[in-house]
This record gives sequence, structure tokens and C-alpha cells, in this order.
Amino acid sequence: MNTSTDTSGRAAQRIAPVIEQFLGGPPPVRIRMWDGSETGPEDAPTVHVRTRRALRRLLWQPGELGLAEAYVAGDIDLGDHLADGLRAVRRALREQRLRAPRPGLADRVRAVGTALRLGAAGPRPPVPAARARLRGTLHSKARDRAAVSHHYDLSNDFYSLLLDGTMAYSCGYWTSDAPEYGQADAQHDKLELICRKLGLGPGTRLLDIGCGWGSLTLHAAGRHGVRVTAVTLSGEQAAYVRTRVEERGLEDLVEVHRCDYRDVAGLPGFAGGYDAVSTVEMGEHVGDAEYPAFTALLHSVLRPRGRALVQQMSRGSTAPGGGAFIESYIAPDMHMRPLGETVGLLEAAGLEVRDVESLREHYVLTVEAWHRTLEERWPEFVALAGEETARVWRLYLVGGALAFEEGRMGVDQILSVRPGAGGAAGMPATRHGWYEDPGTVPAPRPDTGAAPVDEAGRGPGAGR
Repeated sequence: MNTSTDTSGRAAQRIAPVIEQFLGGPPPVRIRMWDGSETGPEDAPTVHVRTRRALRRLLWQPGELGLAEAYVAGDIDLGDHLADGLRAVRRALREQRLRAPRPGLADRVRAVGTALRLGAAGPRPPVPAARARLRGTLHSKARDRAAVSHHYDLSNDFYSLLLDGTMAYSCGYWTSDAPEYGQADAQHDKLELICRKLGLGPGTRLLDIGCGWGSLTLHAAGRHGVRVTAVTLSGEQAAYVRTRVEERGLEDLVEVHRCDYRDVAGLPGFAGGYDAVSTVEMGEHVGDAEYPAFTALLHSVLRPRGRALVQQMSRGSTAPGGGAFIESYIAPDMHMRPLGETVGLLEAAGLEVRDVESLREHYVLTVEAWHRTLEERWPEFVALAGEETARVWRLYLVGGALAFEEGRMGVDQILSVRPGAGGAAGMPATRHGWYEDPGTVPAPRPDTGAAPVDEAGRGPGAGR
């Protein structure tokens, strides 16, 4: 075997047969190697293989994760065409039905030989520092806390830069296409919709499981006078929400607890049951085996005729964790299930499902808004979190928007009720009150994302 390094500007021609072998067909993108040579369709987005180390990563970690790590480390790049490149690959997989064959020993030997001739063979490259490193039993309390901390404790400054003033890190509800309507408006309208579906008003008691940075907690308390028990596993989030509660004078209405959802039965205010419970894009972190106990908990915390709203992402049986990249870098141990399975589990827990609303297209708009912010303020994100982490988030947001766009992922609001004696639900006869003209709802203040409250803790929309 000739192991001399190729320096003649023909790297693309040498690598092309290997790419076709491992991909199962011709590449759907243009590939430009470090020596300037190119292969692939001329009118396709261009992937720039900047270093030999990119090939070494793929030798050690073939597939999605190896490609993602090569991008995160800067060994490959797509310039401004990341979304187009991912879309082209997805289209080829769908239309050309590319299915990578399982490479045999001879294929691997040929790939190693090509890497040797290109000077790309060598020890395994270091794994990017942004990769999650969890230990312990899956979905134990300690491991769940570490998984939450990996993603949500990145820093409050990072999320403040990425999100709008509401600090809502979940799908918005886009009720207008007016030029001046933006992500803060969509988040405000989502929060208001949840409050209406749950029938929240002055004095009602809400348990907000997985409260995040307190968007719903602060909105419900500040605008509607709701008494809220907010729960999060993230230390950064708990500290942030407590600060905002104090700033807005809502201490009499809001309690913030950093604890596992499995420990909420021991919190003050649990006795007698809550009027409502919300869990907004938190159930994905519960785990498949643990989800029946989670839905049973939602039932147990409610008083008879109390309502539960679950906003949750969904996915089919393929890659329920989101895929190798998401599971390794963004949300380790996450599990998404088809919508019907979640509905079935809620019903099995004794809850009556009364309404299901898909927000899939709304998430495309939401994620695209976050991505625009990332690109517009790229130097600030890099200075705050480092180049690798910023590239992780670019890949995550671009890939996420595409997954919702193509229907590979969904997101839904599921409203259910704990029936009372004789089956009484206490639900309105129609949805009429949920979908009022958003223009009739007082807009949030730009600096806080919430309207001011009066002496009794009620906002101008209280009792709606």
C-alpha cells in the first residue's frame, strides 16, 4: 500500500469514491477540499473541508455525529449556506432514497488507505468541549439534574442575548404577519393563550413544572393575579426567576423551588390540589419509562375539575432523542414520542383530554427568529460562550427549524382536566374565549415583557 501523502491538488478526486461508497450514492452537495479541488454538483451548496482532521474525525466517528463535530470544531464549513446544505442532504435522502450501506472490512481498509494517501490518518481528534458528559443511571435524579444543567445552565447572559424580553424558551404563538410583530409578541400571545386555556384568574393556584426563566410564572402572576408555585431543576433559572419576582413585587404570589418534579408533593401548597398545572416543553426530559409516573403526578396535583396543559414536542419512533448530535450536545437523555402516545398516557392517568392544538409551523417561525438573533449578534455570542459553543447553537437552530418545517418534529398544546364527581369537568362549552383578538390584550412592556400590576397583584388583563 502506498502511504505517501498526496499534495498534488487532487484530494477531491481521491475522496469522491469513498464518499459515494459510504453515502450510498453521489453527494448532494459540492465538496471543496483543503487543496482547492472540488467534486459534486456545481449548482449545489458547497461544503468546505478545511482540514485533513475532518476526514480523521469521520474515520473515528462515522455518520451524523462525526460530521457535526467536524463542523463544531471548524474542520468543515458551509459559510452562509448551512441551511441550504442540510436541506439538500435531506432532499437527496428523501427523493433519491439514499441509504448508506453498512461498510464492510474491505471498505474500511480502502477508506483508511485513502486517508493515509491524503495525510489525514492519525490519532482520534479531541472531542469538542461542548459535548455532554453524563454519568450515572438514566433518569436518576442526579443524572437528570446534570442533563438539565448541561443545557440550561449555559448562562443567563447567553439566553438573555438569544431570547426576547419574556425569556420564553419554547414555541411562540404567531398571531400576525405584520412587519412590526416579532418574537416577543408571539411569546406574549402564547402565554396569554395558555392562561385562557387553563382558566387562570385572580387567586387561582398554578403549579408550573419546568418553569424555565419564569415567562409563564411571571405572566400569570403579574397579569392575572395567579398564585404560582414554580419548579425548575436549573440553578441559573431559579436564581433568575427569584430576582424577577422581587423586582416586580410578586413575592406574595410566586414561590420558586429548585427541585425535581418527583419531589413536588412535598412542596407547600400541594395539599388540596392546584387549580391548574402547566408543563411547557419539559416532558421531553422525563424519559420514556418514567412518563406514566409523570402523567400520574399531573393528575394527583390537581383538584377535581382542575386543568393541565402540556406543551410538548413530538417525534416518531426514529431518533426519539433527536439524533446523535442533539443527544450529545444539546439535550442529553431527551425523549420525544408521537402525539397519540402522549395523549394515551394522559388518559391512562385519569385525565380527560379536551383539546389538542398543533403549533408545528409556529416553531419554524420561533426557531428562525432565534437563529436571526444568533447571526446578527454572532461576535457577542462568540465572546460570551466561545466559537465552538456558538457553532453548536447555529447547527442546532438551523437543523431544528428544518425538522419542524419538514414535519419530522412537531409540537402541540394538550389541554386536559381531572374530572370531578359524576364526570363534571367545569370546562367552557366552546373555545370562544381562548382566541380573542390579540389586539384587545394589553401589550407587554418592552423592558420586562409583562404589564404592571396593581396593589393587589392584578394586571390589566386580570380575570379575563
